[in-house]
Amino acid sequence: MLIAAWILLGLVHVTPAAMLAKPDLIGSLYGVEAAGDLGVLLIHRGALFLAIVIVCLYAAWEPSSRRAASLVVGISVVSFLGIYAFAGAPSGSLRLIALADVLALGPLVLVSWKAWRGQTL
Repeated sequence: MLIAAWILLGLVHVTPAAMLAKPDLIGSLYGVEAAGDLGVLLIHRGALFLAIVIVCLYAAWEPSSRRAASLVVGISVVSFLGIYAFAGAPSGSLRLIALADVLALGPLVLVSWKAWRGQTL
């Protein structure tokens, strides 16, 4: 169950990570040209999301990494939700991202609780 939760958290971050390898996704996901300054930043964001995917997959099988991984994933998920709410919960593609992050909160709470309480499933 814990491994599945880590994999699910990694899967939540796969689509934005794919922008690194497939920059044309930026246009379809965010309506931004990949060649512009903002596009370059979003491609870099894809690299950071790839790191989150890798951290999640590593944590799925390496219990000693789970505390650090829960912090990284928690910062990603919770910070986006906070920024999104502070911006007035805009509609469009950001709403879908927010929904994915809301759904990720359950597995995130589970893996974080287990990592910081020292328990395994």
